[in-house]
Amino acid sequence: MIENIRSYDMICNEVGKSMRYLLNSAVISEEGLYEYRKISLEESKLWLSSGEVCSAIGYEETANAILLLTGYKPEVKRVEVRMKKGDEALVFRLTKRVKDPKQKGELSKEYVLSNYEFGILKRIK
Repeated sequence: MIENIRSYDMICNEVGKSMRYLLNSAVISEEGLYEYRKISLEESKLWLSSGEVCSAIGYEETANAILLLTGYKPEVKRVEVRMKKGDEALVFRLTKRVKDPKQKGELSKEYVLSNYEFGILKRIK
């Protein structure tokens, strides 16, 4: 498992540094020019291991799905992300909605493995 080395506050509150976020959707919360591209599971593992990450994963179930796929256990933090020029994010999302809302939080390993996507969202301008 990839370990988080520095605390969330140390990583996510540095001034003047491009940030690397982990998101559960490609949210654009600031006006600007963005680029998004899908990446493979192997590329997502490499991205996670290549620098510090500011997690904006809001649910334990999502964090567990990321752990299952990548070996990286993100910190669960319900925070608002406002990307600046040069910031990038690894976006994890399930590609299908759960049909029965009662199943939320109880997704099987097979469901996650067959219904996920990773992508990179980068703010260009």
